[in-house]
Amino acid sequence: MKRFLFLLLLLVSGQACADAFFASVDRTRLSEGETVVLTLESTDPTRFGRPDFSPLDENFEVLGSRQVNRLSSIGDTPRASTRWILTLQPRRSGEVVIPPIRLEDAETLPITLTVDAVSDASGSAKLAPVYIDASLDQDSVYVQAQAVLTLRIYHSVSMYDDSTLTPLQMQDARVEQLGEPRTYEKRIGGVRHGVIELQYAIYPQRSGELVIPGQTFSATLVDRSRNDDFLPFGPRAGKVSRVKSPDIPLRVKAKPADYPADAPWLPARALGLAETWNPQPEQSQVGDSLTRRLILKVDGLSSAQLPPLPATQVEGLRRYPDQPQLSDQKSESGVVGTREEREALVPSRSGDIALPALEVVWWNTQSDSLERTTLPARTLQVAENPQLQGEDSPTANLPVAQPQEVPELWPWQLACALLGLSTLLGFALWWRARSQPAIQRAAQAGPSPRTLLDDLKRACQAGDAQATRYALDAWARQQPETLADMAARYVPLSDALDGLNGALYSETGQQWQGDELWKAIRNLPAAQEPSAAPQDSSALPPLYPR
Repeated sequence: MKRFLFLLLLLVSGQACADAFFASVDRTRLSEGETVVLTLESTDPTRFGRPDFSPLDENFEVLGSRQVNRLSSIGDTPRASTRWILTLQPRRSGEVVIPPIRLEDAETLPITLTVDAVSDASGSAKLAPVYIDASLDQDSVYVQAQAVLTLRIYHSVSMYDDSTLTPLQMQDARVEQLGEPRTYEKRIGGVRHGVIELQYAIYPQRSGELVIPGQTFSATLVDRSRNDDFLPFGPRAGKVSRVKSPDIPLRVKAKPADYPADAPWLPARALGLAETWNPQPEQSQVGDSLTRRLILKVDGLSSAQLPPLPATQVEGLRRYPDQPQLSDQKSESGVVGTREEREALVPSRSGDIALPALEVVWWNTQSDSLERTTLPARTLQVAENPQLQGEDSPTANLPVAQPQEVPELWPWQLACALLGLSTLLGFALWWRARSQPAIQRAAQAGPSPRTLLDDLKRACQAGDAQATRYALDAWARQQPETLADMAARYVPLSDALDGLNGALYSETGQQWQGDELWKAIRNLPAAQEPSAAPQDSSALPPLYPR
């Protein structure tokens, strides 16, 4: 449990620690007389020499060691590493610690091994040159929960490399192999045996009694009485040995009756839920793109069994989700599945926006009880965006004209007014006719509506989301209504704009096609009544900033 929470903390913090010298083992639990493989790796090319293995002599017998030099590349950067691979046999049972190993100024972390004591008594089956053993980590599991099957093949004689093992197939369960087979040595009754170990994760799909079928191992044993090993072709001398593992019963329990009916069934040993934000939402503004990253990590289930997390559906936030990322981490204790979901959240108004708590219901198979893991509720404090204030309609702040009383006009006053108006009208027509060519030349200097529409068409057909955004804003400024009004009265345009904004705000980037947007612009119906009333500043959604 502590190891799982530590791994989750490393994932949430997002800080990758690349040690220059570290140690790892192929397994942490073994029986007395078995061997374990210790791998030491150095990725610092400035360190030379050989690690000091003397701290291992107290608790381990070093049966073999070899050095491997590797050269790999990360992108265009070459990366050199050196590995020391040691085969160790613990000298005692119980908790045995591999001490820190030093290489110049670097030192590895200690590793704790659990060595189980075994009886010296050996049955008649164990006296055979090849035999096979199988065991489960538990006798009963819940339906769709994980059971780990360990298969060990023991041989006290040499074998050719033609060995085969029948695959493990079950009709009422899903089977997944945990990594590659491991090989080590174990002393049994004073005789050194080679061991081939395989592990499987089994997920029963129905309740009741389930039988795990045995697997058959076949190999040709080397006949030391004949000296024909130098022959490169032809049949190899030796006896063919076939052994089969025993059938193992497994009791599968049904889902508990008190488990919520509307919640996905999640039987697991441990479950962790975390979130990260980029950027941090404390100083967000209207129109900003906030990326929320939700991480669900479950010990005992694969990532394919993890359900989708609840979507963030809050008024005042536009949501643009990405594809979920699934990954599995396999070890000797089973599978740890991870589901990561990302979504871009764009505030469309200022003020406080409350995000509800996020809860995941699951069944703890260790304590056999119902658990609820929750992310607490959060309140986003969204401020006004100064860059969007200048885009409000200029008519929004105009004062409303107050009706005034019109005094009664006398006939001579009316005649003078008509004479003055006719004189001004004639002068205006004369001035307009005189200055008309200059006005036309000035109008030709700026882009015409047809030119802007052509630019928008080219950007849409090219699939360039950023260029389409600029061309769309330039075209919308010359229209009698705002882009938000056009999207509100024409649903295809609103859907096409959502797709464009999804491509612009997505953190990972999306392939965007502008055919739907150009089709919506081309088929946009004309407004029935051009509105001359002042527009409210809140009518312009911040999803379309200029």
